[in-house]
Amino acid sequence: MTGGRIRAWLGRRTLAQLSVGVGVLAAIALTGSLIVTGMAVRAEQRKQAALAALADYAAMASKLGAEAGLAEGAVTAADAAYFSTWLAAFQDGPGAAQNAVTIEETCRTGRGGAGVRLIRAPVGKPAGLSALAERPATPLPGLGEDVQLVRLAAGELCPGRAVDVVVVAKSVGALDVRVGRVVAPLGDAWFRAVLAVAAAAALILITALAGAVVARGRLTTALAAVSRALEGAAVGDLSRRAPEEGVAPELEPLTRHVNLTLDRLDDLLTWLRDSSDQLAHDFRTPLARATARLEALEDAPDAAQRRRLLGEARADLARLSQAMAETLMLRDGQAWAFERVDLAQLIQATAELYEPLAEARAVTLRVEAGPAVVLGVRSLLQRALVNLVDNAVKFSPEGGEIRLSVKADGPGAVLAVADQGPGFGADAPQGEESHGMGLPFVRAVMRRHGGSLEISAADPGTVVTARFTR
Repeated sequence: MTGGRIRAWLGRRTLAQLSVGVGVLAAIALTGSLIVTGMAVRAEQRKQAALAALADYAAMASKLGAEAGLAEGAVTAADAAYFSTWLAAFQDGPGAAQNAVTIEETCRTGRGGAGVRLIRAPVGKPAGLSALAERPATPLPGLGEDVQLVRLAAGELCPGRAVDVVVVAKSVGALDVRVGRVVAPLGDAWFRAVLAVAAAAALILITALAGAVVARGRLTTALAAVSRALEGAAVGDLSRRAPEEGVAPELEPLTRHVNLTLDRLDDLLTWLRDSSDQLAHDFRTPLARATARLEALEDAPDAAQRRRLLGEARADLARLSQAMAETLMLRDGQAWAFERVDLAQLIQATAELYEPLAEARAVTLRVEAGPAVVLGVRSLLQRALVNLVDNAVKFSPEGGEIRLSVKADGPGAVLAVADQGPGFGADAPQGEESHGMGLPFVRAVMRRHGGSLEISAADPGTVVTARFTR
């Protein structure tokens, strides 16, 4: 399985499944290590038994060569009977000191180390334990060519216990000699180790299962909270938020992003609602004025007055069309993509755009632009600034001055347009209608950018200040 397939497979697993899988693998690893350790211990026990059996065989071969004529064809039935007596004497003689454990002790306690022997002559009955030659033998080539493992069933050596014997099977002249040592069992300590490892494996598996259940419950609870928040947003309820603490740690980044998204949606919907209310309110003035002029058109006494009223009504309707276009611009998808906007470049470009119109009206444009970069929608900010400069140029007196300034203010910026026009007093022209939606549009754009718009009187004129907070 390639790395990509493994990642894809893991990606389809739940945390609960992965936890259980890790627990199962840990239990298998423990069991495997126990089996390998047991095999190593068993191999070492057989090696020690084989070394002892080889020493026993060397001692027997030396004695047999010294006390009996063992040439081929020289062994008689009487010799076979002698070997039985000789073997019993050898078993209890000086060579018996090598037997750390007696057969009786092995049968009683199960300890290994007891020696067993067999001498089989061409004639007569075999002397010793005949089962060593009758039972199937498994070669142990790693311990020597003539070393075998023989399994003796219960009753063949010990009445109530089966034993394993490592046997050295060689010939001494015409005699078939087999010398073995009982292999020690793994013992109670080993079985206690097995039980401990099995208990540890079971504990790991149970812990993994419990962890999987807990993790699944936490994930389910956290996802349910996220789902409830999203379901509320789907029906217009943006008041719900997913918990960001006390949930599954794996989902904390997700819940934070979901909440940030819901906060942003709430801000945007609030901005759209407030902007729509404000823009709809500002539509009424030019619409009411156009309606009044059209009604007055019916009672106009002469053609000149009718043409004047008709022209003014057309201008009011044109302003409504422009206002509608700007409203649609606020709704346009481009208004949602923020980028880094250099306000100094933006104000320079706007000043260059209105320079010809200002010169035609003998109005001076002065720009004071320091470094100021904000996050925003370039097209909306450009249109808002155009509205402010357009108002200032149209309502500045001949020979007046317009100052455009921008500077950084902490993480945000401050942009100001100051003119020397009549201002917004009771007798002043309605600057909000000078270019489409004018100031209401600019105010909506600033709200979209988390900023504010301030209008203050100057002496003479007006200063419009846009403050960006980010």
